[in-house]
Amino acid sequence: MNQPELIVQLQQGDESAFKKLVDEWQDMVYNTALSIVQDEDDADDITQDVFIQVYQSVSSFKGESKFSTWLYRITVNRALDHEKKKKTKKRFAFVQSIFRNNDEEQVQPAEFNHPGVQLEKKESAAELFNALKRIPDKQRIAFTLHKLEGQSYQEVAEIMNTSLYAVESLIARSKTNLKKILSGYYEKNISEQ
Repeated sequence: MNQPELIVQLQQGDESAFKKLVDEWQDMVYNTALSIVQDEDDADDITQDVFIQVYQSVSSFKGESKFSTWLYRITVNRALDHEKKKKTKKRFAFVQSIFRNNDEEQVQPAEFNHPGVQLEKKESAAELFNALKRIPDKQRIAFTLHKLEGQSYQEVAEIMNTSLYAVESLIARSKTNLKKILSGYYEKNISEQ
């Protein structure tokens, strides 16, 4: 079934069309969310939220962009919103920790595993994902969509609702910032070999 046909069926409330949509796109949505939030449980939650939003707002999809662009945009926005909420919670938790007994156990973040990372590259991938957390959101999203999700510059521009020139600039700046952040890690690994 082609994409426009599926969208029309969705807009008419066809639940089997929604199931087909989820089956076809859930891996992309999950992997994109996971690349941004770097937590498997959070990526699961975001994936569910994305498909709920798609179901509720598919009637407003006018087809001015590709469906995949619209879906990526929703996924990126949901993931960034999730991160903002998480940062707010962390700040609140920090304030609480000032007044808390120091003997209380601190919760450590879960180990992050991205499905596209081979086992032998896991350590360097973890360093890359940690470095991605340290660059500005727009640079991180552009880099993630292009380098990790395989989107062209033009597709990234459409997803981010910006110009091609802005995407080129964002990706160039992200590479520069990542090189600075990761230089210590790679210098250390080279000297150990």
